[in-house]
Amino acid sequence: MKRLFLLTLLGLLPLTTTAVTEQELADAIANASNAEEKGLAIAKMADYRDTGWIDSEAQLVMTLRNRRRDETVRKLRVKTMEVEGDGDKGMSIFETPPDVKGTIVLTWSHATIPDQQWIYLPALKRVKRISSRNKSGPFMGSEFAYEDIASQELDKYTYRYLKDDFYKGMDCYKLERRPTYKYSGYTRQVVWIDKTHFNFHKIIFYDRKNAKLKRLTSEDYRQYLGKYWRADKMRMRNYQTGKRTRLDWNDYQFGKGFTVRDFTKDALERMR
Repeated sequence: MKRLFLLTLLGLLPLTTTAVTEQELADAIANASNAEEKGLAIAKMADYRDTGWIDSEAQLVMTLRNRRRDETVRKLRVKTMEVEGDGDKGMSIFETPPDVKGTIVLTWSHATIPDQQWIYLPALKRVKRISSRNKSGPFMGSEFAYEDIASQELDKYTYRYLKDDFYKGMDCYKLERRPTYKYSGYTRQVVWIDKTHFNFHKIIFYDRKNAKLKRLTSEDYRQYLGKYWRADKMRMRNYQTGKRTRLDWNDYQFGKGFTVRDFTKDALERMR
């Protein structure tokens, strides 16, 4: 899918639907014989619309707010790169405040096997592997989980079309998707995708007990390179704790010339 969470907002998408045309995908949506076929066809169209940007870099301001409305602001740089035939790669580099400055998170997303993630902690001066069974934990104290910042590969979910719906005046598809990964922190997610650009505007997350857990909204989309849409603002609200995380994106740059070598554990250690 496309740009749902931290790194995927920058376009971490698999190159899985390039063999078909946009018209064929549109026909698959229109002619689907059941809710599952239609849901998958919509997801494939969203994927198709955001394939081919190659690589990008952006600045991010992350604002954490607790239930008492106390706020903590963190600034970071996020680099991403498409990988043909597999999930994509991303790196988040924290720049402020001092207590997290120098922290780096490296993510290798995969389509059918568990994602791989590492974190460099400057206080310990070491790189630690993040367990594939512990991806539901909070990403750097935010309301985004580690699994949220990996690319949302099509094969990571099953899909079901629910209905046509409106969200903030936009004609949308409303879908349900269920993680196939057994260690996911979610049982299901309900998503709203607009019918014009196939951008994601709202997601409701349900926890392992199928209770409503979080809500993510994405706003103020801008188009880059004449094709690819990125949201300037993302808002995650935790229904169960009252905490919130706000993401404000800026200074998107494409065509950085990144290679796989820029997203290795060795590269992570060199940046220390």
